[in-house]
Formats: sequence, C-alpha cells, structure tokens
Amino acid sequence: MAISQQVRSPASASSARRALLAGSVGNFIEWYEFGVYGFLATIMASNFFSAGGASDLESLTKTYASFALAFFFRPVGAAMFGRIGDRIGRRPTLIMVVLMMSGATTLIGLLPTYATIGVAAPIMLTLVRILQGLSAGGEFGGAVSVMTEFAPRGRRGLYGSWQSFTVALGLLTAAGITATLATALSPEQLEAWGWRVPFLLALPMGLVALWLRLRLDETPSFQRVEQSISGTPAAFADAAAIAVTRPSRSELTNAIFIGIGRLMGWSAAGYTFLVVLPGYLVTSLDASFQQALLVTVLANVGFAVTILPAGLLSDHIGRRPVMMAGVLLILVLALPLLNLLQAPDGSLLIKGLAVFLAGAAVGLMAGPGPAMLSEMFPTTVRYTGLGLAYSLSNAVFSGSAGLIITELIKHTSNLDIPAYYVMITCAVSALALSTLRGNDHQRDLRD
Repeated sequence: MAISQQVRSPASASSARRALLAGSVGNFIEWYEFGVYGFLATIMASNFFSAGGASDLESLTKTYASFALAFFFRPVGAAMFGRIGDRIGRRPTLIMVVLMMSGATTLIGLLPTYATIGVAAPIMLTLVRILQGLSAGGEFGGAVSVMTEFAPRGRRGLYGSWQSFTVALGLLTAAGITATLATALSPEQLEAWGWRVPFLLALPMGLVALWLRLRLDETPSFQRVEQSISGTPAAFADAAAIAVTRPSRSELTNAIFIGIGRLMGWSAAGYTFLVVLPGYLVTSLDASFQQALLVTVLANVGFAVTILPAGLLSDHIGRRPVMMAGVLLILVLALPLLNLLQAPDGSLLIKGLAVFLAGAAVGLMAGPGPAMLSEMFPTTVRYTGLGLAYSLSNAVFSGSAGLIITELIKHTSNLDIPAYYVMITCAVSALALSTLRGNDHQRDLRD
C-alpha cells in the first residue's frame, strides 16, 4: 500500500464514536448552562441586578448585558485555546476547556445574591460569566475539529451536525429542568434557592465529560501535520501524501469574516427563538413563566428534529442549498410567526406549531454549519479559525440578541423588533452563503 494511502486512511469506527461522544458532551454542558441562564433571566435579574427602585425591564437588561459580556469573551477564548489546540493538539486542549467550563457553571450556583452582599453580587456573577465565556470560546473549535477530522469520508456533515444537535439537547435539558423546578416549587422557592439547582448539576456533567475526553485519541489530521512538521520519515515517503497549508494572516482573517457572514442568521435566529423568547414573552407579552418555557421547549424540539437530517442531507447535495433553505424560511416567516405569538386570542396549537417551525428552520442552518466551517480552514489553523468565526458571530448576534431586542423594545415600544432583528441578519447570511462552493462537501479536509 502506498504511503499516501496510509496517511489518508480513515480513523477506526471506535475512535470516531469516541470523538462524537467526547466532542458532543462539552457542547451539551456549554449550551445547557447558557440555556439555564437565558431561561432564568428574569429570576437572575431579581436576585443579582435588582437594586431598590429598579424596574423589571431595567434589571432584565442588566442581566442580558452580563449575558452578552460572557459572549464577547468567547472570541478571546477561541483565540487563546485555538492557538493551543492547533499547536499541542485537540485532546489536551479540550480537557482543559471542559474543566474550566463546568467549574465556572457550578460556581454560579454557589454565588451569594444581591440581598446578601449587595453590589458585589452582580460583579461576582459577571466575573464568573467571563470565565465561562472564555472556556466556552475554546469549546466549539476543538469539538468540531475532532468530530469532522475523525469523520468517515462523505459523513462530515452528519458528524459535524452532532455539535448542533447537542446544542439542542443542552437547551432542551435546561428548559426541561427549569420547567420541572418551576412546576414543583412555588415562585418564592424558585427565586430563593431553586434557581441554583440547574447550575450545580453541571458538576456531575463535567465529571462525565472529563472521563470521555481522557479516553479520546488525537485526530488523524493533527497527527499527519505533526508528522510533517517533525520530519518523521514515513510522512515524507511520498511527497504528495501531505501538503501542509499555512494561510497568511490576511487569508485567515478573510475566511473568518466570510464565516461570520454565513453564520449571522443562524446565530441571531437561534438565540432569538430558542433562548431569548421566554424573557420576551414574560416582559413584553405578559405570558406566565410556565407558558414561556413551554413555547421555548417546542421551538427547541423543532430545532432538534431537523439538525441531523440537515447535516446528512448536506453530505449528499452540499452545504449551501440546505443552509440557504433555512435562511430563506426565517427571512420570509419571522414576522408572521411573531405576530401569531402576539395575538391574545390565538390558538395555542397554532402558536405551538409556529415556534416549532421557527426552530426547525434554524436547524436547517445549524445541521450543515459546523462541517461548512471546518471545510473553510486547513488543519494548522482549523481550531482557531472556525472557533473565532463561530464565537465572533455568536458574540455579536447571539450574545447581544437579548440586550439589543430588550433595549429596542424599551425605546420604541415596537413588539416586532425580534422579527426585524433576525430578518436583517438572515438577509446578510443569504448573501454570504451564495459564495459557498457547491462541491466543498466532496473534498478532503485540507492539511
């Protein structure tokens, strides 16, 4: 067998399965925590940001500001951990990330509130959120690199879609646990101590994630690059076997910005419909906390249902048509769907179907998205490049979604703001996705 065939031999099935589990579990914890924080936004506002005389909307705005701040530290984490992951390997970096991330989430559940220590409470919460944002910034790039670099030929879309699927599972688990607590506890108990429980559950989750990542192998792509750089003789037995690509700084920057454009709609629509919606329904439409969570669960179920089929379909027909279908659906349906939710006498069944459809459209973008990003960058900068594109897009268009929407509604009294927000971002994504090559899904990942 020629050396060129050896170095391109696929990973074993057991290694690929371990990669899926090890990559998925960190994403699950990351989005579980962000879901919990978003779903409990009104309670977090009351416990940490309510000084005397502050209105509910003002406290919620401060809560979303803390939420956004953590997202803006994601790119810092993506750059920091991405550089480490591209230099020393995906496995050790992902182990560091999951320890930091699960520890920070657990710590939120132990923090004293404003009533206990005053203004120090929101400061401490914000600092922990920054730590969580840094670690979460290092998660996506490593997890997607592991999943797609271990993926069998022609299956990167499906493997990468597990990252998005575990996002949905994390958000659904967060919504389910929050809804269970809201049902089992009185409002006073939930506000006094019940809100801590979902954050503390991150500790056992983190231990499971650590065990899985300790069993993870290094990816074949990274090993090939390491061999070529170290001058291992076997790696150069056939000069065509490995072509290590080192893009210039300008090439990397351009690719990152194109990636951001392609992700804008996914980021904005995903967080608007899947996370920010409960706070919007409670503060702007006077829905009960339980009603808001039910609507959010339905949106996340719709999201989860389409992710894996979308990733699989993109392996057959390409990333562009599948992602473009999701973008255009949101662009056309965002305003009518929101108007259905706003109708006071609207059917609950129709409203449920509306948010389910919104989530399903986001899933069409999220399924092929990770593989699409992975195919944009060579192995030498893949962890860094796709991590930065994703984290910058999320920092601006996801992390700021709650803050932007809440502030605009407060100043304009226009309840259609969420729809306009996602429509504008999806329009930009449609333009960026139009530049995507139709056959990228058929090519090998670049070393």
